[in-house]
Amino acid sequence: MLRRLSLALAVASASVATAWAEQAPPSAKTDLVTVYQQATANNADLAAARADYQARREVVPQARSGLLPNLSAGADLSDSRTEIDSPANTASRSGTVYQANLSQPLFRADRWFQLQAAEASSEQAALELSAIEQTLILQSAETYFAVLRAQDTLASTKAEEAAFKRQLDQANERFDVGLSDKTDVLEAQAGFDTARANRIIANRQVEDAFQALITLTNREHPALEGIEHSLPILAPIPNDAKAWVDTAAAQNLNLQASNYAVNAAEETLRQRKSGHAPTLDAVASYQKGDNDSLGFSNTGTPGQPTFSGDVEQRSIGLQLNIPLYSGGLTSSQVREAYQRVNQSEQLRESLRRQVVQDTRNLHRAVNTDVETVQARKQSIISNQSALEATEIGYQVGTRNIVDVLDAQRQLYNSVRTYNFARYDYILNNLRLKQAAGTLSPADLEALEQYLKSDYDPDRDFLPPDLAKAAEAQLRGNLDY
Repeated sequence: MLRRLSLALAVASASVATAWAEQAPPSAKTDLVTVYQQATANNADLAAARADYQARREVVPQARSGLLPNLSAGADLSDSRTEIDSPANTASRSGTVYQANLSQPLFRADRWFQLQAAEASSEQAALELSAIEQTLILQSAETYFAVLRAQDTLASTKAEEAAFKRQLDQANERFDVGLSDKTDVLEAQAGFDTARANRIIANRQVEDAFQALITLTNREHPALEGIEHSLPILAPIPNDAKAWVDTAAAQNLNLQASNYAVNAAEETLRQRKSGHAPTLDAVASYQKGDNDSLGFSNTGTPGQPTFSGDVEQRSIGLQLNIPLYSGGLTSSQVREAYQRVNQSEQLRESLRRQVVQDTRNLHRAVNTDVETVQARKQSIISNQSALEATEIGYQVGTRNIVDVLDAQRQLYNSVRTYNFARYDYILNNLRLKQAAGTLSPADLEALEQYLKSDYDPDRDFLPPDLAKAAEAQLRGNLDY
C-alpha cells in the first residue's frame, strides 16, 4: 500500500506535543479589546503624550493673562539718619509705607494676537494627542496580530519539521532495504536539519512578540485568542480611492493639526507686526505711610522732615507708549515669523501629499490583500495536492527525494504566506481607516466576533476544509 504524506498527517504529528496542554486546565486567553484597554491604561508613551498635552494647553491662560488686570501690593520699611554739620544736629526716623499698584491693558494688539496663536496651538496639541491615541489603536492591533502571526509561523514550522522527520525516517527505511542510496538519506537529513533550525528561530520570534505585547500593556499574557478563518475578506467600503482620499483630507487628525499649526504661525506673525504699534494702559496706585518715608515735610520741601505723621497718596491715569526704535529687533522678529509661516505651510503641504499617497496605497493594498488571501489559500490546496502526487511518484520510482523535499518546502511556504496575507489584510484595513481619520476602538470590537477563545495554533493555523479540497483536486474533481 502506497504511503502518502499529506498536510493533515504533518499537522497531526506536530500537534502531539500539545496533547498534554489540551488536557491541562486552559490558561485565560486575552482578547484584542482587552489588550487595547490595557495599553490605554498602562502605556508609558501615551501617558507622556497626555502630560505633554496638559502642559501645552497652559499657553492659553498664560497668553490671556497679558490682557487681564495686573494687581500688586507691597510694603517698605525704612530707617533713616540725618546729620547737619552746622549747627551740629542729628535726627533719625523710621517708617513704613504700604502700596498697591493696578495696571489694566487697554490697547495691546500684540498680546491679543498672542492669545489667538496660543488658542490655535492648544487646538493643535489636542489633535496631536488624538492622533497618538488613534495610533495606539493600530499599535495594539499590530502587536496583537504579530503574536498570532508568530504563533502560526511556529505551528507551520513544527508541522514542516514533523514532515521532514517522517521523510527522513522513510529514507532510512528505504536505504535499509536497498530501495534507495545514501544520497536520499543525506538529502532528507539536510531538509530535516533546516526545518529544525527554522522551528527554533520561529519559537524565539513568538517569545519576542509576546515581549513586545508586555512592553505595550505592562501586563503578562499567557495566551491570546486567535482569529477564525471565517473572517470575511472583503473589499473596502466604499471601494473608491477618491472617496477615501477626500475623507482623509477632511478628517486625518495629523492633517487637521497641521492646519492649526499654520493658524498659530499666522497669528504669531500678526503679533510680531504689532510690535510697531503703540500700547495704552490704565494705571492706578495707592500709597500710605509716614510722610518722612514718602519724602514730604510740613514745609513742602522733600527730604527735610520736621514732624511725623501719616499721609495717603492716590493716582490714576493713562500710560501711552509709542515704539520708535528697538535696534531692529521688531523687524527681525517679523521676518522670522514670515519664514515660520512659510515653513508651517510647506510642512502641511508635504503632510497632505503623504496622506494622499498613504491613503491611495493602502486602498490598493486592501484590494490586493483580498485577492491575495484567496490566491494563497488556493496555493496551499495546489501545493498539498502536488506534494501527495510527488510522494506517490517517489514511491513508484518516477520522482526522487529532492522532488519530494522541494514539494514539502513549497507547501509550507504557501501555508506561511497565506497566514501572512490574512494578517496583512486585517492590518491594512485598520491602517486605511487611520489614514482616513476614521479609525476607532469600534473597529477592534468588530474583529472580536471572529476571535476564538479555544484557538490552538498547532491545530488552527490552517483552514479546516483544506484537506477535503486538496483531495478533490488530486482526484481532478475540484469543487471548492
